[in-house]
Amino acid sequence: MNKDMTQGDPRKILWSFCLPMFGSIVFQQLYNIADSFVAGRFIGEYALAAVGNSYNITLIFIAFAFGCNIGCSVTVSQLFGAKNFRDMKTSVYTSFAASGILCAVLMLLGLLSGDTLLILMKTQPEIMADSVLYLKIYIWGLPFLFFYNIATGIFSALGDSKTPFLFLAFSSGANIFVDILFVKVLQMKIAGVAWATFLCQGVSCILSLAIVCIRLSKINPGERAPLFSWKLLGKIAVIAVPSILQQSFISVGNMMIQGCINHFGVSVAAGYSAAVKLNNLVITSFTTIGNGISNFAAQNLGAKKHERIGQGFYAGLKLVWFLCIPFCILYFGFGRYLLLLFLEESSSSALTAGVQFLRILSPFYFVVSAKLAADGILRGISAMRQFMAATFTDLILRVVLSFALSEWFQSATGIWCSWPVGWTTAMLLSVFFYRKKYQELTVR
Repeated sequence: MNKDMTQGDPRKILWSFCLPMFGSIVFQQLYNIADSFVAGRFIGEYALAAVGNSYNITLIFIAFAFGCNIGCSVTVSQLFGAKNFRDMKTSVYTSFAASGILCAVLMLLGLLSGDTLLILMKTQPEIMADSVLYLKIYIWGLPFLFFYNIATGIFSALGDSKTPFLFLAFSSGANIFVDILFVKVLQMKIAGVAWATFLCQGVSCILSLAIVCIRLSKINPGERAPLFSWKLLGKIAVIAVPSILQQSFISVGNMMIQGCINHFGVSVAAGYSAAVKLNNLVITSFTTIGNGISNFAAQNLGAKKHERIGQGFYAGLKLVWFLCIPFCILYFGFGRYLLLLFLEESSSSALTAGVQFLRILSPFYFVVSAKLAADGILRGISAMRQFMAATFTDLILRVVLSFALSEWFQSATGIWCSWPVGWTTAMLLSVFFYRKKYQELTVR
């Protein structure tokens, strides 16, 4: 159901809109968590490390899909808020066409260079074969990843966050079942983990696209909408390209950090692989709520209701801080028990590394969530230079400090400490940029 976010109480609108988005991303992250769970518990520590190594490369592909999502979503939101339904439908068609071409190029590059990237990450020889196999199967499923993200971006732009939630709740539950079936019953090992994700993402993608087509057919723009527009592609690219660059550089930075982690052995890499999945569940959830804030800001920018943008920021900030509380308690106090979902009790070195990672990072979720809320506003009002400046500051600090502090501590502890420094600095920048841009909007 489409929803106009330019009317009503911003707090109620954002909370009712963002909470299903939060639920959706939790279920989406269950894909990755299920892969790690099944690999670690039913195959072994080496399989868990292999999934973790491949995961850092898959994040590059996810970065492109996410960029296409947010570029389409913000543009459609602005046009929907302005009631320009003709251009809105054309922007959807244009997004699908451009994303399809981009996906094909990335599939070709991934299949040709995946092995090289794993070598550059200093992947240990004993997990190389499994890492390559998992990665290649994942790459064949990229069309599902891309078109699913475009579909969810359209749902969000139209104010509907419940439909993607229902799809993901079903498909992520099915993924866990299929994972266990392929690995435990059919003995497909690491290939079973990858094929389970491939099949379940495919189902989500096809169902989402079908509903999007039905939803768009009910919107009457008054005249036929063109199937492609270079002008609208440029508008989408203004949002999408910086988001892609941001996420891609973060992924490259994570690969560099992974190489540093691999230096400390397979056990530390396995512990990090498990812990970072739990951490990414939080960060991706907050990023998704930031996307909801972007949609809210974009619709109100299109409707020229600038004062509501500031109200949306504070409503979104309260929401992410409310969600921080249980995550901080769980990860800081009970991280060891959560990691035992992926690791055996006998994997003491891996457990120690994972617990330490979670205890250092979890108190700073309040900091990074404030950054992501501010980033949501910056994307929604197309302030992409400021958004990228804050994000790249975080990335550069984390990569540089990971290498420097790991040498100083002579352990992976130094790597874990780089996260809070990067998050805090970037948060201060993002909030500063948000306040400055909001003042400029409200004085016009």
